[in-house]
Amino acid sequence: MRNYLDVLKTVQLFRGIEEADLQPLLLCLAAKSVRFEKGQTVFSSGESIEKFGIVLSGQVQVVQDDYYGNRSILGKIDIGNLFGESFACAEIKMLPVRVITTTESELLFIDCHRLAVPCARACAFHGKLIQNMLSIIAMKNIALTQKIEFTSKRTTREKLLAYLSAEAKKAENTRFSIPFNRQELADYLSVERSAMSAELSKLRDDGVLSYHKNQFKLL
Repeated sequence: MRNYLDVLKTVQLFRGIEEADLQPLLLCLAAKSVRFEKGQTVFSSGESIEKFGIVLSGQVQVVQDDYYGNRSILGKIDIGNLFGESFACAEIKMLPVRVITTTESELLFIDCHRLAVPCARACAFHGKLIQNMLSIIAMKNIALTQKIEFTSKRTTREKLLAYLSAEAKKAENTRFSIPFNRQELADYLSVERSAMSAELSKLRDDGVLSYHKNQFKLL
């Protein structure tokens, strides 16, 4: 775990925790790291989970499949970020999503009950962890609301412009990169890839934007 100390110091869940307290904290939480190959399933749809994960290296996707096999990407989780915490803490009996790795990844798993309930030693950091977790869940709810705003637009063009404008605002620059390839972006916005690619070409021809792979510039 010491190999990932620099990553752990950036994890929002551990914000306000002294570096010297990180190792005892992880022992108290019975945290365990597991290595996954690219494309492996971390959590399966329909299962019940008690642990949430933190990405130490690599990346995971949270996806949802409908009855017909259509995939929607709910989010990409990069190094230092959490996944599955809402479902684990809410004790959901059947997970409505699945989590898969997009690259070879090292993931840290923590039992939600250990985080929420002070241990026999009454470690001082439990209260801080709960406060940080509430902040994380609140911010993810805001991000989900924003995704709903994108996908509720009537046309593919409107969805693209809403998403790309938000990414430019986040980057504070008209030139920015997005975390998705074309198929992933289509899955994220719930549109057909071919229709989306055609609309991107039209937006470029109309002088609205330029792009190369996942690099974009709003003109």
